[in-house]
Amino acid sequence: MRDGRRRPRISTAAVVRGGLVLFLARLASLNALEQTRSQPLWRQWLGAALPSADTVGRVFSQLNPDDLRRVLYRLYRAARRKKVLDPRRPERVALILDGHESHASYRRHCSGCRRRRIGSLERERIQYYHSNVTASLRVGPTNLLLDAEPIRPGEGEVGAAQRLVARVLKHLPRAFEVVVVDGLYAQAPFFRMLRQAGKHVIAVLKDPQRNLLQDAEGLFAALEPQHLQRGRTRCAVWDQEGFTSWPEFPDPVRVVCSRETTRVTRQAEKTPEVIESCWYWVTTLPASAVPTEAFLELAHQRWSIENQGFNELANHWHANHVFRHEPDAILAFWLMALLACNLFHIFVRRNLKTPCKSRLSCLHWARLMTSDLYDCHASWPRPP
Repeated sequence: MRDGRRRPRISTAAVVRGGLVLFLARLASLNALEQTRSQPLWRQWLGAALPSADTVGRVFSQLNPDDLRRVLYRLYRAARRKKVLDPRRPERVALILDGHESHASYRRHCSGCRRRRIGSLERERIQYYHSNVTASLRVGPTNLLLDAEPIRPGEGEVGAAQRLVARVLKHLPRAFEVVVVDGLYAQAPFFRMLRQAGKHVIAVLKDPQRNLLQDAEGLFAALEPQHLQRGRTRCAVWDQEGFTSWPEFPDPVRVVCSRETTRVTRQAEKTPEVIESCWYWVTTLPASAVPTEAFLELAHQRWSIENQGFNELANHWHANHVFRHEPDAILAFWLMALLACNLFHIFVRRNLKTPCKSRLSCLHWARLMTSDLYDCHASWPRPP
């Protein structure tokens, strides 16, 4: 790990290891981390005293984010080599991309903040916020947070996603075969970029003014659907290839429509309820490679980055907290949160026996890690 200091008196490794423990112990701020400086664990783990909160924030603002990304890529390779990620069907390994807004403020801002106007013309206010595009690798039931790219001021989400995909393709060209994205990414430049790299795309199709969606709706109205069952959800599915109604994208595409009905029982009222939804997807995946039922599983995996990624990071890992309001520091802390989250879930999945995992939740093991930090008799081995 490197940072921009010329003559550092405190090693970068000590600061980075302290930041890793900050997230593994799920502390909410650098000040909470600094209050544990008297614990003997730090001398054993770092070989030195824990740096102050100001030092940790200052060093993280000067870290090279590519070093943290290389650690995440190295973790992926190790997980793949040791069969933590063991895809039975490589063509169904998906890279999921989505944008995430980490925080917003009406007062505090920096050079990396994006701006938007909130309110009416009579009382309009400028809100400052940071957002990024995060990549998650979905291999069967396993979710691995892989990389993140900040969205710059005046830039769109798709532009940041293209830089992110280009970097992942450079370092991990064989890690995935298909990219699953929201309807915002259903743009010809994004599709062309991935097809030139030999990858396929699945994107939500939801623009009512688009000719492709209108043609698909008209064709599916005259066809009988295929009926499938996904757990408690009944699906009426239309699946057709060869659509050429997208003039900006030269290749024929495949459109899949799924009308889904799910019966649920609300916990409070104990009354059954029927939830209906309709999904349209446009994809370059041929039906011969991925049939309709497998396609639905792939397409619905897009929600894993929300449920097992952003929601967990925000609610349990405090990843949305602004530890230091500088663009490089915000990105470095976010990447460190991704690394800590991956390490924790790999530890629970591979190091704990089945009876422990079935009886005790992940939050239980997270609280044990936090208690070790405050336990004066804790003894952690020094890293190699």
